[in-house]
Amino acid sequence: MGNFRDAVDVRALRFAAGFPVLLAAGFAFCAFLLRPDLPEPLAVRWTDDGGAGFAPFTAYVVVGAAMIIASGWLVLSQAVPISRPAVLRRIMMGSGLALCLFVTSVLAAGLVGQAGLAEARDSRVDLTVLALGSGAALGLGFVMGFVFKADQRWSAEDDDALEMALAKELDPELADDSMGFWVHARSSVFVMIAIASVFPAALIAIAIPWVGALLVGIAAVAAGFLFARVKADRSGLHVFAAGLVRVMEVPAAAISAARPADVRAADYGGWGYRNHGGTLAMLVSSGPAVVVRKTDGHQLAVSSGSEASAARLADVLTRVAARARRENRQPGTGSTEPL
Repeated sequence: MGNFRDAVDVRALRFAAGFPVLLAAGFAFCAFLLRPDLPEPLAVRWTDDGGAGFAPFTAYVVVGAAMIIASGWLVLSQAVPISRPAVLRRIMMGSGLALCLFVTSVLAAGLVGQAGLAEARDSRVDLTVLALGSGAALGLGFVMGFVFKADQRWSAEDDDALEMALAKELDPELADDSMGFWVHARSSVFVMIAIASVFPAALIAIAIPWVGALLVGIAAVAAGFLFARVKADRSGLHVFAAGLVRVMEVPAAAISAARPADVRAADYGGWGYRNHGGTLAMLVSSGPAVVVRKTDGHQLAVSSGSEASAARLADVLTRVAARARRENRQPGTGSTEPL
């Protein structure tokens, strides 16, 4: 991950990935606003006599949005690698912006030229919209090419990295007192979820589309809870279901003991996030895990992916818990007791 971030301009990557998608979404939204005034099907090719090729409204919008995204990603992505000359990156950024806007202008001109007509054969491309859109695309492309900063800049992320490097330099043991990793269920489990949800949803969607979409959404949420991001540092243990939803937060001082174990998910209520018999568990499968006992007597279990990860996580939690207890007993070194 570090090598990737060193090779690309993160800000340019965010823009290159996000702008075409947002522009395509805006085009689709405006197209649906015009939908009541448009004929069916729509013209997609014109001759001197009018519309000559036709397509359904949905196909026009979906394919048009895909063209905006594809053209934007194709050109804007060329401005992302920092190894390329700054002038080339500026040109690619400006050209990508102009191309996205030009494609959108052509699609919009085709729609506006058919608004209010009962038959798409009588339509023409709206030249006013095409001219205004093309001019704006060209002008904004030039502006983007000049204002885009192709040189590397210091950012808040660099500040965080510097602070972390200084902390590790001043405290060599800090790196040993922190770790993080992802765990997930076996691939066969996700295949089973897909088979049990996508195929029935496709059949249901023929009659009731929203029910099919709801079924797929529920399956996606269930699959997400079979992923977890586990992080341990001197502040304690942090577990995030699907990598985003915080489901466990245990301060280091609240940890009494931690040990690696080979667990059965059924003993803790099953896969995913569970509260079974007073024990919290975030298990993506049976197998290597870490069982943590808290100072209040409660327990929790977290999947570790492998026996080596389980042993290291238990060791880190044991060490940071002992450190937190020592600091709490020493006024002036983290204690909040008055001197």
